[in-house]
Amino acid sequence: MPQIRMYCTAACPYCVAAERLLNGKGVAGVEKIRVDLQPALRMQMMERTGRRTVPQIYIGERHIGGFDDLAALDADGALDPLLCDETQKSTG
Repeated sequence: MPQIRMYCTAACPYCVAAERLLNGKGVAGVEKIRVDLQPALRMQMMERTGRRTVPQIYIGERHIGGFDDLAALDADGALDPLLCDETQKSTG
């Protein structure tokens, strides 16, 4: 399984929904980067993604975006292959 990182806050329902969707896909152990605890991490997130809102999700080194972006990938059937492709790259 590829490394999944998510910039998030404690009180974000979209962060919870994103983690729930990923868990449903068999992803265990999403690395949470809490931007509410460390403002410097929010600045890092904004520099990396160009976005101010959470969650901001990465699968491997690929920036997926927020929950809506993740859900759209899933609805289009593109999330499962992405997870498999990233898994193959990291193990291949």
